[in-house]
Formats: sequence, C-alpha cells, structure tokens
Amino acid sequence: MAPRGEFTVLRPIAFISLCLAGLLLSGCQAVVMDPAGHVAAQQRDLLVVSVVLMLLIIIPVMALIVWFAWKYRASNKDAKYEPDWDHSTHLELVIWAAPLLIIICLGAVTWTGTHLLDPYRPLDRINHNRPVTAEVRPIEVQVVALDWKWLFIYPEYGVATVNELAAPVDRPIRFTLTSSSVMNSFYIPALAGQIYAMPGMESKLHAVINAPGEYRGFSANYSGDGFSGMKFNFHGLDEAGFEAWINRARGSSLKLDRLSYLDLARPSEHVAPMQFSAVDPLLWDAVVGRCVEPGKMCMSEMESLNAKGGTGLQGIRNTLPPSSDIYTRSNSTALGGEGSGYVMQVCTVEEANEAAAGRARLARESLLAPPRSLEPLRGAGLPRHRSNTTETPAVQTAARDTGF
Repeated sequence: MAPRGEFTVLRPIAFISLCLAGLLLSGCQAVVMDPAGHVAAQQRDLLVVSVVLMLLIIIPVMALIVWFAWKYRASNKDAKYEPDWDHSTHLELVIWAAPLLIIICLGAVTWTGTHLLDPYRPLDRINHNRPVTAEVRPIEVQVVALDWKWLFIYPEYGVATVNELAAPVDRPIRFTLTSSSVMNSFYIPALAGQIYAMPGMESKLHAVINAPGEYRGFSANYSGDGFSGMKFNFHGLDEAGFEAWINRARGSSLKLDRLSYLDLARPSEHVAPMQFSAVDPLLWDAVVGRCVEPGKMCMSEMESLNAKGGTGLQGIRNTLPPSSDIYTRSNSTALGGEGSGYVMQVCTVEEANEAAAGRARLARESLLAPPRSLEPLRGAGLPRHRSNTTETPAVQTAARDTGF
C-alpha cells in the first residue's frame, strides 16, 4: 500500500489533469451528436434511443450491486441471513421479463431504422417538418475513391472537383460511389453515415444538408500509405452560393477526360483541391466498368459474353498490352509479367479485323508446327506410366537416372 503522503500529492495532480482534459475537450465538436443533415440526425436519434433502452437495465443493475453490498455488509447485523434461500418467483419474473422487453424494443427500433435509413432508399423528407415534393429534384454526385484522394463528378453541371464537395441546403443529394483500386469508405459525419466505395461496383447514398456551413469528410476505411490524407471539405451553401461555386469550377482550365483521369488516378498524397470545367460524359461508366484504358473491355461486356458462352479458344488472343498503368509499373513488366495485358474490346471493326488476323496467323503456325510428342508426361512427383510395350534401352537408362 502506498504511503499516505503519496495520496496527498496525487490528489491535486489528478484534479488538475481532469480540469485540463475538460478544457481541451471543450473545443471538440460532437458532430455525430449534433449533425446538420436530416439522415445523420435520425441516426443520432437511433443511437440515443438504443443507449437509453440499454441503460434501463444497466443502471438498476449497477444500483442494486451497490445496495446489496451495503445492505449485506458484515457489520450490518440487522440484515436477514438466509443461507438456504435459492428461489423467488417474483425475482425470476423481473430478471427475465425486463431484459426480454428491452430486447424486443431494441429489435423493433433496429428493424425500422435499418429500413428507413437504408442508404439506397430515396429521401421522402427534407427534415422533420418538410416532405420531399415532386418538384424537388435531387442533385447527382458521382464519387470515385482514388489513391489517396476523392473525385466528385457533377454530371448535371458537367464539372468535377478533387477533395472538395458542395451541395445546396435543403436539396436532396444522390451519391453514386465507386473506387479505382481498393475498397474505401465515404463518410461525412454531419451529413449521413458511412458508405463503402468498391472497385467494379456502384453503391448509393441519399442524404440532405439542412444548415449552411463547412463540414469535414474523410475516408473511414484504411486503404494504404496515404489513407490519413484522404480528407475533404464539404460546403453546405444556399442556391446562390452553390451556383457561384459551380461557376468557379466552370472557369477552370482543366478538363477531365480518360487520359487525364488515368494521370489523376496515380497514387498521390495530400492533394490540394482542384476543379475541372468539363468531364467526359462516358467517364463514369468506364470507371465503374474498369475500362478507362484505351481499348480495354468493360466488365459489362465480359459478363454479356460469358452469359452467351464466351468466345471460345479464339478469345485467348483477344488481349492488348496496357497503354497506361496508374500503378507506375512499366508496360513491359506489368503485374502478369512480360507480355501480359488485358482483354480488349471487340466492338470496333479495326479491333475485330486485328483479332481475326491474329487467329488466322495462329492457325497457320499450328499447321506448320511439328506434331506433338506422344510420350507420356513426366514430372517431379509423377510416377512413370508403365505400358505393355517394351521400352528401348535409352528410355530404360533415362528412367533409371531420373528415378521415374
């Protein structure tokens, strides 16, 4: 046990530490508990209701622990001593009925919240008092998680931004999300819960911001070296402010086409916000289909071919070497090794003719090639095939030397 003097010294130190911690924490903003978006507010309410329901059983249990310890302490001679007591119907009813009712309530709240706050479900209310009317048109935002930055495309306005997002107040936002390489997580605590962005897939999130201001967004899923720098500003603006923000983007000298996207998609850290005044209207579909590179076949085309039985052996030659590699590998030493490539498109006449010429060349080479050896395959660990034919002395010697 520590000397009495130590406690005398530690008490003021502990008190000062608590005061300093409270002072430091007073500058923190509890965004999750004080959001500016209707969806995030409903998620906050769901969290509060769940905690209160759980506290209905936790607080009485903690209080009873203290009460029992006090009532049945060794010095209390008035406490009733019943060493053979083992059952009480009333206590059993309370012990089982109270948690069961709380679990039923939690299940009902969770079930309704899961469906009402489904990120794929379009909004039916701007806030608690205003429903979404037919004339309210959501703003479309296409989100691409890059390494390590965020790309936002506004197809309605034909502009795009990097690490900067804006939306008008009280207007529903319809996010469509994907990723260029690895799975990531898009999260603006003041707006709505996080939603994953995955390569080759398209996820959705519906939200609305109800108060003007500047809010923080970031990646909530570790994705590599530059993960800590995947932060961006989200501006909640009035209609006039949002139009001015769009006009600033339209005044940029940068254009976002497939080649500039491939350059942007290269891994980079702590990228400053930038704007693009024009966007290739087919870029989003190419990013989702993983066919931004020139000549590369999209995933939807592959799935269509697979549904029809594929292209057979002729499809083996339907490949091209990569003309651009966002992961900084040279074209001749791509991931598959020397000469590797990707499946090319078959929708243009030039590529179809080239593929046909390649198949014809392969057929001619196969006709001129010498016939294959009919000798059985011999490899490490494979027993030698024994036939009824008499082996030549040379074959017997080779089998004896190799062990097969």
